[in-house]
Amino acid sequence: MDFVDKQVVVLGAGISGFAVAKLACKLGARVILSDTKTEDKIKLDLHELRACGVTVVLGPQQDSLLAGLDYLILSPGVPMAIPLVAKAKLLGIEIMSEVEVAYRLAQVPIYAITGTNGKTTTTTLLGELLKTLQQNVGIGGNIGEPLCDEVMRVGSTGCVAAEISSYQLEGVREFKPHIAAVLNVTPDHIARHGSVDAYQKMKERIFQKQTKEDYLVLNYDDARTRSMAARASGKVMFFSRLETLKEGTFIQADSFVIIWDQQIYRICAVKDMQIKGGHNVENALAAISIAFLAGVDPIAMVEILKKFAGVEHRIELVRTIGKVPYYNDSKATNPESAIKALETFDGHIILVAGGHDKNTDLTDFMKRVCEKVDQLILIGAAAARFKEAAIKNGFSAANIHEAGYSMEAATRLAYQLAQYPQVVLLSPACASFDMFDGYEERGRAFKKLIQQLK
Repeated sequence: MDFVDKQVVVLGAGISGFAVAKLACKLGARVILSDTKTEDKIKLDLHELRACGVTVVLGPQQDSLLAGLDYLILSPGVPMAIPLVAKAKLLGIEIMSEVEVAYRLAQVPIYAITGTNGKTTTTTLLGELLKTLQQNVGIGGNIGEPLCDEVMRVGSTGCVAAEISSYQLEGVREFKPHIAAVLNVTPDHIARHGSVDAYQKMKERIFQKQTKEDYLVLNYDDARTRSMAARASGKVMFFSRLETLKEGTFIQADSFVIIWDQQIYRICAVKDMQIKGGHNVENALAAISIAFLAGVDPIAMVEILKKFAGVEHRIELVRTIGKVPYYNDSKATNPESAIKALETFDGHIILVAGGHDKNTDLTDFMKRVCEKVDQLILIGAAAARFKEAAIKNGFSAANIHEAGYSMEAATRLAYQLAQYPQVVLLSPACASFDMFDGYEERGRAFKKLIQQLK
């Protein structure tokens, strides 16, 4: 991708927008970064961006931004439906996401993972598995570093493990990972995409440009994901936690097994993993499948699987007080992810839930709450709807506590209520934007408050 003397506008002053604006400028483009927010509302350092030669334009986005434009690059938080993007389409301007830019600049294979839940754990574990094969491994995208930064850092030797969200896939055009994986599809981001079917189609863009030389890893246990095999151009490898497959990666005699090209590879026992829960078995199956197709030796996988401790904000043990463990699962931003967290424990949970309401169906989630939760502490904008849904599904109103918009009040309530053998779990089943800038900030606030408890 040639940026020399090109006119580029980047929409969105988030981490990805900053990264791609700086990179395009470094590669010779004339770059404007535009954001509708005022400077005091932007968290990152605009002085750093200006020092790189990027022109920063804040406030209402005028059509004049499109004059003489070669590329319009969108941050993940900027939807394709906004008026300025629609006008750019009419003018024939090339529109793309930061992920698309990264792909066009990449000199090494990209192994890309999407899905509603499990992306971060799977991508992080995949990165560790790939390090047994390559010295230079990038891990980025919707996790950690922007993908364009990672592909430039890796250069011409190694590979990149990429977590890719549906928002990032809105702006891809030629993006073609050599190995792609779709972990699952459950209702999420409906406000942005319009319907579950539209959301699924957005996820499928991760493999739409693949050829027969590429691979697609799919979750056999998820009906929507399994159906994608019919639309795949690459070679499909299924993984399953529940079924014995004729070909693919699955569980047999409580161990991870791969059958591929009529060969059988036995990895290790499921119980040998540090990370627990059925959802993490699925994440490991997916990571094993991708790593195997990338050339990682199954024998080399064993040590990594045994020592991998998971990722921050995903059922992360913070501290134990008076035999009561406190877990941070702030990354559970939808009911399905929170259900998986609840299923990790035998019961006796004091659950902190709520936040920015995505208005997803709560029926299955509240059924698990009734089965697993002793006390329910609600925070944020979703509290009233969550309380109504909990009571409707049979949860006692006497065991529901409201902490308003205060994580401090929620942790204080949890501490006062908790007794052994209970566990305290922050698993919000909601986004965080009513109280925090992201699930990371929410999780770190929770952890800090727990560490401060006497």
